[in-house]
Amino acid sequence: MIGLLALSSAAIFFGAAIYINIAEQPARLKLDDRAALMQWGPAYKRGFAMQASLAVVSGLLGLSAWWLSGDLLWVLGAAFILANWPYTVLVIMPVNRRLEAMVADNPHSEARLLLVQWGKLHAWRSVLGGVATLVYFLALVPTVS
Repeated sequence: MIGLLALSSAAIFFGAAIYINIAEQPARLKLDDRAALMQWGPAYKRGFAMQASLAVVSGLLGLSAWWLSGDLLWVLGAAFILANWPYTVLVIMPVNRRLEAMVADNPHSEARLLLVQWGKLHAWRSVLGGVATLVYFLALVPTVS
């Protein structure tokens, strides 16, 4: 049951991350710079709260499943989902800070480039979530059959 919860929370994380990449980010980039920055700020804050929580929950559940089963696939899945934390802090956060520093009423000429860069960096969060989901699924398959 714990493994299924780890898989479910990773899959929800992955789904949210993919939604951002294939729906929200392309729609945001169709807006003018001012509107795109105004939309990005609150969307990022809400998305961060949801995805950060899902990553932690999924990682802890994956580690618990490993503890109970001894199957190292659970540790691998947990490592991929938890890797979103250092990746976000070390790679995405500098771009976030630059975007947050821009005033939406008078966007800097660099705003569009940073928003595009942010989207590309965020895509790697989707990859990490997708790999974690796949690894958790593989860990769960032997117990399902």
